[in-house]
This record gives sequence, structure tokens and C-alpha cells, in this order.
Amino acid sequence: MAPSTDLLARLSALAEPTRLRILRLLEVEELSVGELARVVQLPQSTVSRHLKVLLAAHWLVRRSEGTATLYRLIPDDLTEEARCLWLTVRVQVAGAVDLQEDARRLSAVLAERRTDSLSYFGRVAGEWDDVRARLFGPRFTPLALLSLASPEWVVADLGCGTGNASELLAPYVESVIAVDQSAPMLAAARKRLASFDNVSFVDASLESLPLPDASVDLAVCILVLHHMDRPSAAIEQMRRILRPPGSGGGGGGGGGGGGIALVVDMVAHSRAEYRQTMGHKHLGFAPATVRSFFDGAGFASVRIHALASDPEAQGPGLFVATGRLPRN
Repeated sequence: MAPSTDLLARLSALAEPTRLRILRLLEVEELSVGELARVVQLPQSTVSRHLKVLLAAHWLVRRSEGTATLYRLIPDDLTEEARCLWLTVRVQVAGAVDLQEDARRLSAVLAERRTDSLSYFGRVAGEWDDVRARLFGPRFTPLALLSLASPEWVVADLGCGTGNASELLAPYVESVIAVDQSAPMLAAARKRLASFDNVSFVDASLESLPLPDASVDLAVCILVLHHMDRPSAAIEQMRRILRPPGSGGGGGGGGGGGGIALVVDMVAHSRAEYRQTMGHKHLGFAPATVRSFFDGAGFASVRIHALASDPEAQGPGLFVATGRLPRN
């Protein structure tokens, strides 16, 4: 028996990878065109064209809510043959990295939706964040939180690049050592940080830091490990140069060492073109791999968290990992 026209239309609709991504998202959550566009990072016009095809093939249902149109894939409402087809396809694509990144961005979009809803019903009808930003700017909260760092700390900014992390840290700690093996990067950092008298610069590889043992309280390494042949070597060097909590000597001689290493980098992803276009040697890192770096270097209290995604960000997701030295 020849396949039905309806089945052929459904199969044709599934033949485009973006439409598979859209269907997987709409099985999880009812979304508008704008929300879908933010998650899959495509123009709304492109997403609308894909939705038109999926609607014509009877994969989706839609409804209106105010001025918005919302779309959803409901497997139980499909015909039996369509439901079997979808369940088969869903299993085949379940592990795709694109879908994992979509899921990460979907969480961020839904979080914003919840925040918007709560704000709307709040006392100032959702305007409070905008009011604060207009009055004080958007950065004062994270900058204020930097005051939690001890003013007696010596901080090593490893792979400092143009010095953006050093610039944030310098006003709140005793001194910052900005380390990079790229002369142009260090030149840019020197220019950027010229107004600070507590920042020094070191031209060196992270795998063999020319810093004394137990000489810094906090070591940060932001978006650097994926460029290294042996990322674990950087973590081992961080362990070596950190002084344990309670060991004393923390610059001003007050509260002792912090003994904290902080790493920010990309989660595992499949964007192989980064190897050629940006010189990446690793396509991100799985949490278990990051933990093995810290455990192998002798850190305790290792914590790894995925960072909340900005729906507008085009790169892979990020994680932050921290490790602490045992107290003396």
C-alpha cells in the first residue's frame, strides 16, 4: 500500500533540522514565535516560515492569547501513525548538542517569562528593573557584590587577556597580578589598567607560572582552559600558587589566605569550527572532566555550576567552577 499523502507531508516537514529543533521545543513548552526565535537564534520571519510548514503538516496546534499566538506539539493529539513517527524521530535526535543548547536557552527564556509575569503583578507593574537601570545603570549589583572579596587579598588573573576581570577586581583587593603569554593582550591590558597602581603584569604561560608557592589568595581563569594543550596543568599551577585559608600573609596581613580557584569556561559543545576560527583546542568541558582537574590538583570543596544563559548570546553555554584549599 502506498503511504498516504498526509504521512508524506509529515515526513517532508521532519526533513529539515531546524523544524526538528522547533518540534522538540514545542513538545516541552508552548511558545510564541518571538520566544522560539530567541531560543533557536534565527529571525522571526524564518521561524514563522517553519511554523507554517509544520502547521500545514498537522504537527502543531496553535491558540491565541491576547495579541500573541502560541504553538504546541501535543503527541497525544496526533494520529496513531504520526505519534509513532514522532516518537521514533525524537529518540534518534535526543542527544544532539544543538538540542541541548536549545534547552539551555529555553530555560533562560522561560525564566524571563516568569520574572516578567511576577514583575507585572508587582507594585510597580514590572517597571522597577527599568527604573533602577535608568537611575543607577545596569552594573551596580554585580559590582557591589565584588565587595565580598577581602581587601587584603592578592589575586592572580590567569590568562588576563585585555584585563576585563582585573579591571573589576582591582578596586576591591590589595593587588592583582595579570598574567598572559600574549604580548598584544598584555599591551592592551596595560593600557586599560593604567589608572590602577595595584596591578602588575607578567608575561608567562599558565602551565609554568613564575609566581612563588602560596603567594596569592584568589586565582581566576576565565575562558582560557579551552586554548590549552593540557588544561589540568593550569589547575595544578593555581593550586601551587594559592595559600590556604588561615595561613596568614594575605597582602595586608589580616585575615589570611583565601585559597580559592575560580574557572569560567564553556560547557561541552559540538562547534568544531572554533578549532579553526579561534584556535580552540577543546570543545568545552563536561562537568566530570572539570572535577577531575580540580580533584587531581588536590582541591577540596569543588563546586561546578552552569551559568544562566543570556538568550541573546550566540556562543555555547558557560560554567563556573570553584575549588578551595583545605584550611591549615
